[in-house]
Amino acid sequence: MVTRIISAAVGIVVAILVLFLSNTPVYDLAVAAISLILMYELFAAGDCLKNKFHSIICFAFAGIMPFLVEYTESMEFIWIVSGFCTLLMFIGFIAKHKSITYEKLSYMITSAIFSTLPMCCLVSLKNVDDLHGICYVILCLAGAWLGDSGAYFVGTFRGKKKLCPEISPKKTVEGAVGGVVTVGIVFAVYAFFYRIVQVQRGYEFEVNYVFLVIMGLICGVLGIVGDLSASLIKRQYGIKDFGNIMPGHGGLMDRFDSVLFVAPFMLFVLSHFPPFK
Repeated sequence: MVTRIISAAVGIVVAILVLFLSNTPVYDLAVAAISLILMYELFAAGDCLKNKFHSIICFAFAGIMPFLVEYTESMEFIWIVSGFCTLLMFIGFIAKHKSITYEKLSYMITSAIFSTLPMCCLVSLKNVDDLHGICYVILCLAGAWLGDSGAYFVGTFRGKKKLCPEISPKKTVEGAVGGVVTVGIVFAVYAFFYRIVQVQRGYEFEVNYVFLVIMGLICGVLGIVGDLSASLIKRQYGIKDFGNIMPGHGGLMDRFDSVLFVAPFMLFVLSHFPPFK
């Protein structure tokens, strides 16, 4: 438990530093680094790293995409780069058809998309609004992570009925409900204090608390889906954790599995229905 707390504390400090430098390339570099590590862990789980040519293409995709999203206004160019990487993957498939199966190729392409594009949403989310962008990123991370904490405490003291025993034996229905409700409450509380701070800085706006609570509840559900999806991948590949980069927590994929589902949802909703007006 002590190791887990220390790892979490270090992670929080690093996250705060990255958010503080959100207007510099450090933020995009951090997103790219996380994408690369997530992909590495997925490739290691699926025994894909030995396919060097395909791995290089996927890692290049993960490394460059956050910067393209940040600094390239043309979506056409981003699609061209994505299409070119896909083309290279299939050229490699033709050249290496004796050593790589279509199933392995599909796993690698899916893992590249799964670990990169949702993380790029954190870049776009930051730029949705000049004033509230970082707040949106914090809400996104809170929506992905705090539900797990709420589920842990509620499940520990009240959990009885198993949620998905074959996938994640420790998760309970009561814990899941507690986690979802926790996110809804956190969204509203955070927005309340966020408005107070911004008003003191001279920025006046109203908060749609009902909308935020609903959005938080949905994020809580998506977080559970992400967590169970990652757990299922681990079970099918016979591993306990995706890595050990965070002692007590496992790999980054073990921490960011929920973010990969929450971030795209948050970007879509907040781009079209801002809660602060």
